[in-house]
Amino acid sequence: MNTHHPVVIIGTGPAGLTAAIYTARADLNPLVFEGRQPGGQLTTTTEVENFPGFPEGVMGPELMDNMKNQAMRFNAGFKSEFIVEADLSKRPFVLKNDNGQTYTADAVIIATGASAKVMGLAEEAKLIGRGVSTCATCDGFFYRGKIVHVVGGGDTALEEANFLTKFADKVYLIHRRDAFRGSKPMQDKVFSNPKVEVLWNTEVVELEHEPVSGLTGIKVKNNQNGEITSRKTDGLFYAIGHHPNTEFLKGQIDLDAHGFIQTKNGEPDTNIPGVFACGDVKDTYYRQAISAAGSGCQAAIRAERFLEHGSQG
Repeated sequence: MNTHHPVVIIGTGPAGLTAAIYTARADLNPLVFEGRQPGGQLTTTTEVENFPGFPEGVMGPELMDNMKNQAMRFNAGFKSEFIVEADLSKRPFVLKNDNGQTYTADAVIIATGASAKVMGLAEEAKLIGRGVSTCATCDGFFYRGKIVHVVGGGDTALEEANFLTKFADKVYLIHRRDAFRGSKPMQDKVFSNPKVEVLWNTEVVELEHEPVSGLTGIKVKNNQNGEITSRKTDGLFYAIGHHPNTEFLKGQIDLDAHGFIQTKNGEPDTNIPGVFACGDVKDTYYRQAISAAGSGCQAAIRAERFLEHGSQG
């Protein structure tokens, strides 16, 4: 059975939910697909202290629930389904979910976000949140007075290593090569920080853990001599990049070399009229809840104008 909607929004992080609020208030009756992680990455965080309007902070899941309830107040519809295929070659656009059901839409807003890259080590998934983290700004507070390790060599890893020194007593930065990819200013900050020590030519090959306490240590390999050693650690932070959730688009839309959606002149407009992108699925720089929400607002307004005028002008 096929159902038609003026606007379909794919994704429910801050970008998708803000787009839902705006399109719903415009009486466009959007249908929102929540995907595999309803609420997005913020549902895996604890306290969010930098979202405007919450002087005492707000829990990530609570913030996302509030956004969803606000969208539902204006009659946005939600489906706990996952879009696996899209035909954007003509309007109405056709979307297929993981159960084989199809939906059509006159405008589509893509807000599927980006997922943090992980290393694929044994027991890794079970240890996320139990000593293994993909977000230093989210979880750094819990490692006050502890010893932590960070994996990566780009600006994100350098920035997170420095950030973690606000809490941890010692931060070891693990990099598989003998030089960082990050910018010189960020490198200078790391090299001048007495709490950071760099482990060059090193890779994590195993996670050591206990059933109750979680991560207890790591095994690392020296890439020069192949030697494997154990290191005790209270926390391991991955800072090896993100991959955008754009697999279902299958080359139908312009992507950059890393798979992020390319938009026009900073706007949410894609190369396909009527298809818009917002949030981390197109943002390789800011990746903040507030910037994602702002771009969701932009995408919603552009979708509304598109439906009113039949073009993106």
